[in-house]
Amino acid sequence: MTTANTTLTTLDGTTLSHREQRRRAFAWQLYDLSQSAWQAVIVTFVFATYLSSPLFFDPQIAALPKTDPAYVAAQAESQQVIAGFDLIAGILVALIAPALGRTADGSGSRKRMLAVFSGLVVAVMLGMFFVRPDAKFLAIGAVLLASGTVLSELAFVNYNAMLSQVATHENVSKVSGRGWGLGYISSIVLLILLLVLFIQDVNGDAPGSGIFALPSGADGEALNIRLAIVFAAIWYLVFLIPILRRVPSAPRNTNERRVGFFGAYAELWRTLRSLWRTDRKLLQFLLASAVFRDGLNAVFAWGAVLAGQVYGFSNTAIMMFAIVANLVSGIGAFVGGSIEHRVGTKPTIIWSLIGMLIAGLGMMVLPDVQTSFWVVALLLCLFIGPVQSASRSYMARSIPQGREGELMGLYSTTGRAAGWLSNLLYFAFISMLMTPKAGVWGILLTLLIGLLLMWTVPAVPKIASLASRDGSTASADA
Repeated sequence: MTTANTTLTTLDGTTLSHREQRRRAFAWQLYDLSQSAWQAVIVTFVFATYLSSPLFFDPQIAALPKTDPAYVAAQAESQQVIAGFDLIAGILVALIAPALGRTADGSGSRKRMLAVFSGLVVAVMLGMFFVRPDAKFLAIGAVLLASGTVLSELAFVNYNAMLSQVATHENVSKVSGRGWGLGYISSIVLLILLLVLFIQDVNGDAPGSGIFALPSGADGEALNIRLAIVFAAIWYLVFLIPILRRVPSAPRNTNERRVGFFGAYAELWRTLRSLWRTDRKLLQFLLASAVFRDGLNAVFAWGAVLAGQVYGFSNTAIMMFAIVANLVSGIGAFVGGSIEHRVGTKPTIIWSLIGMLIAGLGMMVLPDVQTSFWVVALLLCLFIGPVQSASRSYMARSIPQGREGELMGLYSTTGRAAGWLSNLLYFAFISMLMTPKAGVWGILLTLLIGLLLMWTVPAVPKIASLASRDGSTASADA
């Protein structure tokens, strides 16, 4: 019998052939390509940058020098609007994610919920086309950004929970790592396409941007950026299809007690109490990962801002940096998944965080020249993928069968619950030292706190012992 025809058992107990497991895993991984359209294009390098640009200032203020106090105040005001709605989004995710994850467990609705929330993300992205470069559209754009963030996070809860349907205990690190890696590679391809088709000035002295010479700037109502968002929405939809076609819905568990939205919180509280009694180290991991994942998000969120404000990158240069940064991050995720398979999940996280701290310190001591930024920022990106992938696979290994949605919802909730920390520290250091680069100290402190919390987490995760859903004695771990 060939290897392709032998069977194996996934984390959720399904028996598959090797060939079918690989096919389902690849279809699952392709959803990371959908997410790359949201994270890279909307959250980081295109739409959020567009919203915070002078295109949304009063025209008289936009014409002032960048050092003018009124110009600086306008920058701060736009950031406050965006950050305020993002904070609301984080609170909503923290409140909703665990309940929706729990209601999906055993109901057979996990894939359907993934499809619904992902479809709504696409709708939000298409709605961003109508956000014209005018101050009156700033709040509308910020609301759309926050709404898409909530929907994207809720979709990702179900996506992460489906990892148990496509991976085994032996290959979960590789499956997760390659998913992150494909997402980064997707970001590279997508950003290159957007740069060439919509953003870069490839027409010399002729008006318009991209190879189609699309109207840009305030006079052109930023049509090039708005069409780039539509292109990203189509990209998201295309790579959503494989997981919906290839990965079947988890079978409904008729023995699973159904609960309502609010009843899920009573069970969540019992889960937390059960973990506190039987597996405090998993709670410690959830806290540690929430903190260092917030630091990872801050690296991407503020990287483009620092490139423009401190190092003088143009919009095109920022896009070029984005492409290379995602390439390096993708390489890190692919290689990190293999390294994790060999040395373990915890060492991968620990050494990657140490590498990021060393690189970040290098940024603070090196001169503010573009060459130093390229070197240090790419070193930071190299370590991001392994931490993301290893954190997800550590969590997947800890979840007992049938509780994937609930605990992946808790994983998402803890990540969003700590989402304020890096922003708070970033602005605190800027306020104390009054230089934009000082905010990096806040990111480094966030990563250091996460590293210290992770230091005493067990190297080999065990399957959590949880109280049963009716609150009776804890279930035995596998």
